[in-house]
Amino acid sequence: MLDLPLIWAGLIATAVLLYVTLDGFDLGIGILFPFARSKEDRDVMMNTVAPVWDGNETWLVLGGGGLLAAFPLAYSVLMPAFYLPVLLMLAGLILRGVAFEFRFRARNRGRKFWTQMFAGGSILTAVAQGLILGGFIQGVTVENDRFAGGPFDWFTPYTLLVSAGIVAGYALLGGTWLMMKTKDNLHGDARRWSLISATAVAVLLAAVSVATLLVHHRIGMRWGIDTAEVQIAWDMLPPRLAIPALGLAGLAAIFVMARKGSHVWPFIGALVVFLSGYIGLAVSFMPYVVPYALDFRQAAAPDNALGLMLVGTVAILPAILGYTAWVYWVFRGKVDTESGYHH
Repeated sequence: MLDLPLIWAGLIATAVLLYVTLDGFDLGIGILFPFARSKEDRDVMMNTVAPVWDGNETWLVLGGGGLLAAFPLAYSVLMPAFYLPVLLMLAGLILRGVAFEFRFRARNRGRKFWTQMFAGGSILTAVAQGLILGGFIQGVTVENDRFAGGPFDWFTPYTLLVSAGIVAGYALLGGTWLMMKTKDNLHGDARRWSLISATAVAVLLAAVSVATLLVHHRIGMRWGIDTAEVQIAWDMLPPRLAIPALGLAGLAAIFVMARKGSHVWPFIGALVVFLSGYIGLAVSFMPYVVPYALDFRQAAAPDNALGLMLVGTVAILPAILGYTAWVYWVFRGKVDTESGYHH
């Protein structure tokens, strides 16, 4: 018999990972927008993601919609806990979406305005997602299966640190994507942005990891580190060290391969860094879907509802994956001022 709650937890986790990595690089391009040298460079930057950016957000719909449908109790707790940052994230997504289309049709002053809005919407979205993630790691106050905390529990120095890490991480994805998709001067700029972003990610990732272990004792115990008693469970820690080692390998690939002039490997390294962080979160939280109050089985919808939704998902998901892969294949290769989706 199928373990439907576990299957749906895996599907939603996969959708969120795909969203973060795929939409992450086009958010990163918006974050890097203010540093571009010219209007032409910004046009090329947007054209590298124009065919795929809206499709990348499909995975956010699957993740959020799947949470509502498959784990309604978790959704009813998490939404009140993060109303404001979720609204900020949606405002940022709407703003950058409108700016994306309007900028190509605007002239002079209007183009400058929409350029600023695209960058602002991208930064706002990234900051909001960081606040949500930081608040999620902190944990949510739940009583009688309802949110019982305050409206600003998500706003702390810790969540601001996590938010800074997300912004730097998306800038890294955006920079390495541009290294893969551009050439000449813009490629050189992207290489510099990627190295700076990778340095910021390394520092912030270390800071967030240490802060998490010190501030959130429960997560430290998951990793075999008892900060309260200053003890280490040596039987638990070594296998888990493979996860940060994977992230370090990704960062090393970025630094080494970018300096060697590779166009593709720095982006792969950035993806590995994000994968490492995501696996680390899974180790820290499983099986909770609302830390540290509800696990995915407690929050799951009835099996008959999960089964019915799974039938539709099995039918639709391969088509989405196939179409996504086809679009990336069709629009592979370098983009310059003489080519692009809007030409």
